[in-house]
Amino acid sequence: MTEGRIASLWRHPVKGFTPERLAGAALTAGGFFPCDRIYAVEDGPSGFDPAAPAFVPKQKFTVLAKIAEVARARTAYDEPTGVLSATAEGRPAFSGALTTPEGREAFAAWLADLLGEAANGPLKVVEAPGHRFTDHPQGHVSIVNLASVRALEAKIGRPVDPLRFRANLYVEGWPAWIENEAVGAEVRLGPARAKVFKPIVRCAATHVDPTTAERDMDVVRALHDHFGHLFCGVYVEVLEGGAVAEGDAAEIGG
Repeated sequence: MTEGRIASLWRHPVKGFTPERLAGAALTAGGFFPCDRIYAVEDGPSGFDPAAPAFVPKQKFTVLAKIAEVARARTAYDEPTGVLSATAEGRPAFSGALTTPEGREAFAAWLADLLGEAANGPLKVVEAPGHRFTDHPQGHVSIVNLASVRALEAKIGRPVDPLRFRANLYVEGWPAWIENEAVGAEVRLGPARAKVFKPIVRCAATHVDPTTAERDMDVVRALHDHFGHLFCGVYVEVLEGGAVAEGDAAEIGG
């Protein structure tokens, strides 16, 4: 058994936008991470049908992989009211309920003004009850091993903000890259139980500094050149739910 602990938990209510740190979260068997990627913003028609929601590739949306300027927006989502607040330097602040057509249209207009020609447009906020805009059809919960991030830092000789990897859970205490060997293994997350089903292949989204919105680091090339793979993190399927929190045990196998 490999022992570690949950260092932090994060949700991303709007795909591609600001991560929000949580003290804890209730995981459910077969379920997604709570309030994670429940909205996305189409960059031109994506083919997404709210009446028959299905997986759509991330390139159809305003995501960091193709529009670094998305990181200029600082967003915060109030789950009880559905209100999204957004700020950006040099722009008026936004506040509106994404649970309403008017609020979604208003945020799309605010974002179009922020992104300008960086977006193809037209922009449209999309959602559907129970649907999540994850990068993988089964990517319900994602975990990043902080030791692996530090191993990458050591090779490239500069700090790497773990938030570039936009995970739900960050784990401390595991040896670097052990998660890549854990496909099929069970993971204990506090009282919850999950199964690793796939390493996460990284893309150009990780090249964007989440603070400055600059595309300043080729993480994909660094992973390939120094480690011979393009992975950082794993997707897990929750087998047995439970309330997990910072500091809880995170154990592989056993």
